[in-house]
Amino acid sequence: MSSRRTVSLVTLGCARNEVDSEELAGRLAAGGWDLADSDARADVTVVNTCGFIDAAKQDSIQALLEAAEGGGKVVAAGCMAERYGSELAESLPEAQVIGFDDYAAITDRLDDVVDGRNLVPHEPRDRRTLLPISPVDRDGSRAHVPGHASPEESPGAEGSELPYRTNVPRRRLRGGPVANLKIASGCDRRCTFCAIPAFRGAYVSRRPEEVVREARWLAGEGVREVFLVSENSTSYGKDLDDTRALETLLPDLAAVQGLDRVRVSYLQPAEMRPGLVEALTATPGVVPYFDLSFQHASGPLLHRMRRFGDRECFLELLRTVREHAPEAGARSNFIVGFPGETEEEFEELVAFLTEARLDAIGVFGYSDEDGTEAAGYADKVPQEVVDARVERLTGLAQELMAQRAEERVGSEVTVLVESVLEDGAYEGRADHQAPDVDGRTILYGQDLAVGDFVRATVLQSVGADLVAEQADDAENSPETDGGTGDR
Repeated sequence: MSSRRTVSLVTLGCARNEVDSEELAGRLAAGGWDLADSDARADVTVVNTCGFIDAAKQDSIQALLEAAEGGGKVVAAGCMAERYGSELAESLPEAQVIGFDDYAAITDRLDDVVDGRNLVPHEPRDRRTLLPISPVDRDGSRAHVPGHASPEESPGAEGSELPYRTNVPRRRLRGGPVANLKIASGCDRRCTFCAIPAFRGAYVSRRPEEVVREARWLAGEGVREVFLVSENSTSYGKDLDDTRALETLLPDLAAVQGLDRVRVSYLQPAEMRPGLVEALTATPGVVPYFDLSFQHASGPLLHRMRRFGDRECFLELLRTVREHAPEAGARSNFIVGFPGETEEEFEELVAFLTEARLDAIGVFGYSDEDGTEAAGYADKVPQEVVDARVERLTGLAQELMAQRAEERVGSEVTVLVESVLEDGAYEGRADHQAPDVDGRTILYGQDLAVGDFVRATVLQSVGADLVAEQADDAENSPETDGGTGDR
């Protein structure tokens, strides 16, 4: 009988949380723990919570309560646990609470839980204060950032025996041909509606060589597409004294043997620059995909959000992108009902969406977030008005996404096969479709397998989804299925 202890990991929230869970899984596996199947009884369950908005927090609480049913030992990790710390522990005695600083010693913390020793939950604090104000002074800080190697874990450090050939141990939890790859953590922006910087901390880039090393490991695990994630990818490298680091990193990642598609998430429109547009549209292996954080389109309202831009400059950015790559994908999220939003400002957003031709649109109603500046604004929009605007914009978004998908009928796309269906059908994604957040492509072809890249012709659209057929001249070759040859 094995004496190794077992842990179950439950992940909620965004792609960045998924990477954090895989770091925890890697550290636990290296420390002698076995990962339990989802339907197995584990010694302890770790719930990697989300603390972004009220709905996500409620989902996290529900997941913690479900994990504790029957008396199981439960640990709350992730953003909600970091954000509320001792407050969460007091209000939810069913779970022990750990913060980001506990991740490097996660095996010790879980040993404590299984052995009946109560953890002392941390007091919440603004993690931005843990690092120097100047970005270029942050390198070498000993503050722990999930997904980043601490100084004692750097390659060659005495006593360092980290697995998986990366600075930070990682174990894949989902498998498949697509993986998230974290390039940075934290955010230096001060948007009045967002609490993320306070509990995720100041912006810290992972070093390019570390990112490339992890990409090579992922490719060796069968990954064909990496999705670069962070709170703000356009700021990558500013703390490394290289504000153009992303433009250099992209071709290095695209050249990794076995990888055939590199995709970037979360681009700040105000930080987009000609060189980055060029890199995203002209680098072989990098898909022309623009996940742009517009949030709204009214200049005055964006100013109150402490953001920059307006309808015209956002449309100009999209025009520039499409001049470089007419087939480029574009998506964004929008907040409706921000304090003081007038009917005219809302109509400005409606007009922008109508013109923007976005492939994917997310619509969220504003809600106050603890500790944010906007929570103290007096001119709140009545909830019934927020709800009505959300309903209207959501309906419009669905129509516009369907129209944009219909525009692609008759075009040729490259589809990454992600699952095998029935009767010669497969499910995958074209270049303009990111995992989990955008539409999908149903592909009809022959003798295909998960991980194949296939040229296909779009036959029809169904909402934001596409239906495509393998092109007559498409063969499984290094050009179409990704191959394993060097570029």
